[in-house]
Amino acid sequence: MNEPYLNQETDQEEKEKLMQLVGFEIGREMFGVDILMVQEIIRETPITPIPNAPDFIEGVINLRGNIIPVIDLRRRLNLRHAEAPDGNIWIMILNVEGRVTGFIVDSVTQVLKVPANSIKPPPDIVVSGLHSQYITGVCRIDQRLLILLDFDRILLVEEIKKLREINSVGREMRVVP
Repeated sequence: MNEPYLNQETDQEEKEKLMQLVGFEIGREMFGVDILMVQEIIRETPITPIPNAPDFIEGVINLRGNIIPVIDLRRRLNLRHAEAPDGNIWIMILNVEGRVTGFIVDSVTQVLKVPANSIKPPPDIVVSGLHSQYITGVCRIDQRLLILLDFDRILLVEEIKKLREINSVGREMRVVP
């Protein structure tokens, strides 16, 4: 009589091992980020450039009275430049180590439920060449590879300091809606 209950419990454990990711694309590459980091996804928002910012920082946006730095993820990851397929930009608003930051991507695809055991670690030779260990894994989704990114590690310490400077400028520029 206890066996069916144990089977139900095992099924529940399997469901709990699913990772929920937000899938997005840059060029022809597919990436994923933990859904818990994503606050929202926006489009068609004017971006104000910041003088003397690192080249991968596109500028800042005003999101309901909050000034948020926006990073061009293509430039940050040193991917080949190409226009977004539809000419529009998507900005994923993420909470990165307690700082709200926007990341420009070509498109956001869907919420993916991926079994945690299907995510394999990236090859050592790939990770060793990176300045930061921001690739946490790789998995197969519909005949394509999805690269799982850790946005807490995507910026270097010096870059985080620059971002903090931009955030402090943003607090001074804060606009009341």
